[in-house]
Amino acid sequence: MTPRTRIAAVGAAVVFAAATPVAAYAALDTGPETVAAVPARGAAYVETRLFFGTGRPDGGPPVTEKQFLAFVDRTITPRFPAGLTIRDGRGQWRDRSGAIERERSYEVVLLYPVSEARAHDPQIERIRTVYERKYAQESVARADAAARVDF
Repeated sequence: MTPRTRIAAVGAAVVFAAATPVAAYAALDTGPETVAAVPARGAAYVETRLFFGTGRPDGGPPVTEKQFLAFVDRTITPRFPAGLTIRDGRGQWRDRSGAIERERSYEVVLLYPVSEARAHDPQIERIRTVYERKYAQESVARADAAARVDF
């Protein structure tokens, strides 16, 4: 193969390799060029999701919806009066003894500006601790993610 042919072949391979993802994304209409065409909206926020189980490891009665909503009213809402979302769920997890536990659960979604993250962290940890102690839970899971939020 001559150097000129080799350069042409490499160039063609680069063009095809570069074009393939674009064509695939264009077909799905979800690729980088679609995202780039949409202006960034909203402000930098943190999305914190808390996962509350309702089963009790000691075999006691599960936390009822009424009890959970009272917990939200007394413990979460005062710390996040701007709003939150509650989702009903079914969860499972492995307890300390290794058993798989299945239970009704609640997911609470909190959104707050990044600038308030340091102030909200101890409040969120307090929410987790209060629920764990009040309802004899091994843990309340927490997941944090960056988000762009526009109201």
